[in-house]
Amino acid sequence: MEVNWQEVFFTFIGGLGIFLFGLKFMGDGLQKSAGDRLRAILDRFTTNPFMGVLAGIVVTILIQSSSGTTVIVIGLVSAGFMTLRQAIGVIMGANIGTTVTAFIIGFDIGAYALPIIAVGAFLLFFVKKPQINNLGMVVFGFGGLFYGLELMGEGMKPLRELQAFIDLTQSMSEIPILGVVIGTVFTVVVQSSSATIGILQGLYSEDLITLQAALPVLFGDNIGTTITAVLASIGASVAAKRAAMVHVMFNVIGSVLFLILLIPFTAFIVWIDQFMNLNPEMQIAFAHGTFNVSNTIIQFPFIAALAWVVTKVVPGNDVVVEFKPKHLDPNFIEQSPSIALGQAKEEVLRMGQFAVQGLTESFEYLKTKNKKNAELGYQVEDAINNLDSKITDYLIQLSSSSLSAQESERHSVLMDTVRDIERIGDHFENVIELVDYQQANKVKMTDEAMADLNEMFTLAIEAVSQSIDSLDTNDHDKARGVAEKEDLLDKMERKFRKKHILRLNEGACTGQAGIVFVDIISNLERIGDHSVNIAEAVLGIRK
Repeated sequence: MEVNWQEVFFTFIGGLGIFLFGLKFMGDGLQKSAGDRLRAILDRFTTNPFMGVLAGIVVTILIQSSSGTTVIVIGLVSAGFMTLRQAIGVIMGANIGTTVTAFIIGFDIGAYALPIIAVGAFLLFFVKKPQINNLGMVVFGFGGLFYGLELMGEGMKPLRELQAFIDLTQSMSEIPILGVVIGTVFTVVVQSSSATIGILQGLYSEDLITLQAALPVLFGDNIGTTITAVLASIGASVAAKRAAMVHVMFNVIGSVLFLILLIPFTAFIVWIDQFMNLNPEMQIAFAHGTFNVSNTIIQFPFIAALAWVVTKVVPGNDVVVEFKPKHLDPNFIEQSPSIALGQAKEEVLRMGQFAVQGLTESFEYLKTKNKKNAELGYQVEDAINNLDSKITDYLIQLSSSSLSAQESERHSVLMDTVRDIERIGDHFENVIELVDYQQANKVKMTDEAMADLNEMFTLAIEAVSQSIDSLDTNDHDKARGVAEKEDLLDKMERKFRKKHILRLNEGACTGQAGIVFVDIISNLERIGDHSVNIAEAVLGIRK
């Protein structure tokens, strides 16, 4: 019987596409249901490596992607939310959490895939409640996952007649390292360890591959899944590179160790199968789970050593934006409200320095178009938002304490200043996004326009920096100087708009360039407004 290879290929890649879509859709639905709690889980429950492992398991189950969890971890390490040691624990937990998908596949309910998809579609399109829609995404993705597996299984059946494939699986049984390479390469290509495991479960259930050949492929899958973290760390901070390298080291060490122990590990999986009478898909799921849990147990005591090694492998001093507040001790609120107010002021000043730093990074990004400036600017803006929330909560708690009239006035100044600094963060983030737009659309600025932007940007940075200094020292002369700079910024904005219109009429610049230019000077003018608000609070001028 002649094999229709086109049909085989189309069925397999179509099934793979539906599987990946179903997996992502299910993960997105779970993530939306969880809301913003994912980052909070990783931030709050990683106080030690063991808690980090548990947090990694939970988050990976929720988003159905160990790579996704690792990418979030890289962001948190870069931001200073998490230490490298805490990150190692989360990465270990992510490897355990990703095995849940294999166990789901092991239940083999492919015959009901289409009705499940239908239920999911009904919840998505015929119910208006967002929470029900999120549930519909989970159900639809769940059905799509199994339907994709069914199609891939149909596509792989003819391989049993292909001598070259039979020879390959025989070679994989005799040369385990070949299976590791195949598993690694395929996972790198499809960017999903769950997909590789799903295909492996399909091959094993169709008797197209032996257990001895399947297990090394499983080890390779765990190495291949690290590519997403590696890609995410390219061009990122030293901390991000170290977190990605830990992910690679953890999985490579585990794979090498289990290759050495391949014969007893295979015998153990066979024993589990005989003891529990598992179907083929569930055998692979148990092998996957046992490998990752055992690897975590073995390497967990050596987290400090892994952290030490990775700092030697990836040397350098890291630039970390520390999101967390440093001065907000809740004990002072009851014991000494006056000291608490002073602590709050120190944190507001720190927030203000972030505003100056973020504005400087956005200015550098405008001039150099270096993505590192943009990334650091976005991190700083995130830090400002986090401090805004923490400081505001702290000041609200402090407002219920007994404050003198003078302290109440200082309290009000700090509340207003926090709001103004947060808005400055929003405006410099807008500038970064405008430069992103300029880059993406290859918008060319004239030399005259760039000179105007340089002049206005420099003045805006000076205004913000001077307003924070005036708050720090309660210097009224500096505060009045900010008011003068803000007045100059207003005049600049009007003047530069007119100059832009003249350039536009003369055909010297394009409409797209005009959009970027006008929006940037508008944001800088608003930054000046918020700077003078801070200065006026210092001067005691109530708005």
